[in-house]
This record gives sequence, structure tokens and C-alpha cells, in this order.
Amino acid sequence: MITKTASGSWRVTAVLTCLLCAWGHLAYAYRPFNSTDAAVAARGEMELECGPVGYLVDADGRFLVVPSFILNVGIAEDWEVVLEGRNFLLVQPMRADRRDTLRETALSLKGVLREGSLQDRNGPSVGLEVGLLLPGIGTDPGVGASFSGIVSQRWSAMTVHVNGTLLIMHDHTLGAVAGAIVEGPSRWAVRPVAELTLEQDAGRTTSGLIGAIWQVRHNLSLDAGWRVARSEGAAVREFRAGFTWAFPLSSGGETRRAAAPNALPRWRRGV
Repeated sequence: MITKTASGSWRVTAVLTCLLCAWGHLAYAYRPFNSTDAAVAARGEMELECGPVGYLVDADGRFLVVPSFILNVGIAEDWEVVLEGRNFLLVQPMRADRRDTLRETALSLKGVLREGSLQDRNGPSVGLEVGLLLPGIGTDPGVGASFSGIVSQRWSAMTVHVNGTLLIMHDHTLGAVAGAIVEGPSRWAVRPVAELTLEQDAGRTTSGLIGAIWQVRHNLSLDAGWRVARSEGAAVREFRAGFTWAFPLSSGGETRRAAAPNALPRWRRGV
């Protein structure tokens, strides 16, 4: 049972997600990775990447992630604004103090510097993302920043995305993240996916994820993934599942990612 002390940020996040899910018509995109791809939402289009319920076990206990969300809004040709966050609810051990924290909150600007295979052109797609690491609720009170370079290449047999990120953490220490995603053939309705991530800040975290994405229709996909990590000798295990739904903000909006299905979300900072 959620106490009054523990319910504040959970209620805010849940209400926001429910309102977003009730608006628009079903659409398209991806999950459940730490890294991202060199593609953006089309101008005038919104993408909601939502994990209604996840489960994580680490050295601090057992958590429900209820919910996680990423909003991508296309603001110009080849540019989007991204807002994201994850709400962690402590299940075990039980505590009398605050049990929920809103983490990994960020506001970013992402652009495609070179249109390539993800935009149905030749060669690699190249992207850039810069963002602010926003204060959380119950954790991470400071403000940080992130600077990411992304290279993506699609072939008939697979798609690969490589990321490199420099972080200025909430406490203003430096960190870095490197990640790579491999997907099965994009023509498959259900395709396997895998990811490897290396993160260095106050400590070192190495993680791997395996999962699958089901393309229900051109504007809606479902996903599930199992992530295992090791952070400073402690094991981390996490189950992720959710959906991505894209829709135009007006009747004239586009759905370009439906034509280039390689839009990946950004679960990329911390565990």
C-alpha cells in the first residue's frame, strides 16, 4: 500500500502519463534501451515512449518502476525536443520514510546532422543530442548536462546504433557512457534486440540487455527486455516492458519514423 508520504511524485507522474495516453490515436516507435538512434520525430509529430510497469533489483532493494516515460516532439526538420523521467517505488525493504523517487529526469534537444540509412538514404545516419539533467524528486537535487554523438547504420540483416556520451553529473562530477544496440532485420514483425552499455561516473557500471520488439502496426510497437548489470561489484537485474505510440499534433502532421523504423529511446543514465 502506498503511504501519503510516498505517493506525491508517483501521482504526478501517473496522471501525466494517463493524460498523454488518452490523447491522440495510436502510433509508432521503440524501447527499451539505454542508448538511442540517429533519428528524430518528424516536425509536428509527438512520440510517447511509455513503460507502465517495470521491476528492478539492486543493492538498495527491490523497486517497481511505475511509470517510465519519454516524450519526443518534432519542432523542426531533423530536430526534436525530448522530456523524460522514471518513477521508482521501493517495494522491499519497507521503510517509514519516502519510498518513491523520480529519477533520470532530463530535457534534451536532438538533431540529425547527416541523413543516412535510417532516413532511407545511403550510408550511416549521424545524430547529436545535448541536454540538461534535471533535479529529481527525492534524489539528485542538482542540475547536470549531457552531450551525445550517435551513429546508426541499417543493413538488410540487421541495424546497429553506436553512442558516446559525456556527462556532467548532478553533483558536477564528470562521467561518460558508451553503448551499442544491435537489432534483427527491420522487415520482421517481431525482431530480437540486444544492447551493451559501459558507464563511468563515481563508479563503473557494465550492463547488457536482450529483448524483442513487436511492430503491431506502422504507428505502434510493443517491447520487452531483460537487463543485467554490475555496478561496483553489486548485481542489478531489471525487467522492462512497454509501448511506443506516435501521432501528429495536428491533422497535417507527418509520421516519418513509420517509414524508417529505428527510433530508439534513451534509458541511459544510471540504474
